[in-house]
Amino acid sequence: MTGDLRPETRVRPRPDVLFRELGEEAVVLDPESGIYYGLNEVGTTAWKLLAGGSRLGEVKTALLAAYDAPPERIWSDLIDLIHDLSEHRLVEVLSASST
Repeated sequence: MTGDLRPETRVRPRPDVLFRELGEEAVVLDPESGIYYGLNEVGTTAWKLLAGGSRLGEVKTALLAAYDAPPERIWSDLIDLIHDLSEHRLVEVLSASST
């Protein structure tokens, strides 16, 4: 389902996944599978926005305001992050209309 990510798409952390901030970075752990995933500062910001219910377009807008990078780069990196997190089963990609 990650092949059709759009600005209105919602992505949320799986409920059983643990998230811990370590300074400006964070780690995500799936205790069931043992998968451990490190997030840099930008990834941590994106994770917190997604966990708060933001749609991908809203996450992109917030990242653009917080970091000095071109919009295309922000979007590309965000989509890459979502693909990676989804592949590791750390997030759920919902339909655009899901809340």
